[in-house]
Amino acid sequence: MEFILASHNKNKIEEIRSIMPPEVIIHNLFELGYQEEIIEDGDTLEENAAIKARTIAEKFSKPCIADDTGLEVEALDGRPGVYSARFAGIPADATRNITKLLREMNGIENRKARFRTLICLHNGHAELFFEGIVNGTIADEPKGGKGFGYDPVFIPDGYQRSFAELEPHEKNRISHRARALNELKEYLEHG
Repeated sequence: MEFILASHNKNKIEEIRSIMPPEVIIHNLFELGYQEEIIEDGDTLEENAAIKARTIAEKFSKPCIADDTGLEVEALDGRPGVYSARFAGIPADATRNITKLLREMNGIENRKARFRTLICLHNGHAELFFEGIVNGTIADEPKGGKGFGYDPVFIPDGYQRSFAELEPHEKNRISHRARALNELKEYLEHG
């Protein structure tokens, strides 16, 4: 099975390839020479994942997968959510996003949050969605040097360490993206 992954995010490409089985070949936009930015102007994670998958599937006439992920913080009424990547403005910058998040969380006791990933598979006939959620809390300060995005401040439930402190294989066993990809794998294997 071959798919195009509609992403320019090298960390995400590497993470998805490490989670999917070896018989699933994932091509990325760099390999295809596609440099254009895909405008993610949807109001939900589902809409943004579908926009990316549809754009690339139609451009290359091949099945495409795309994801959109948001960090949803309970005390912030679900923000940054669909705006997670650009929470602190454009251009997107993880360090600035974390700084803004921690500033807004300053003094707030309720630290509950969740990462939510929506994967869209556009197979030329339909768009199918697969969701993964991991619950956790927001740390008081960034910890760890692994991972990317909000990983240094997200502590998954049942752990004392942030995603950025976990080894990649540990994170990939429990993460929101891994859970959505496992749903996708189940669909590919069993329909």
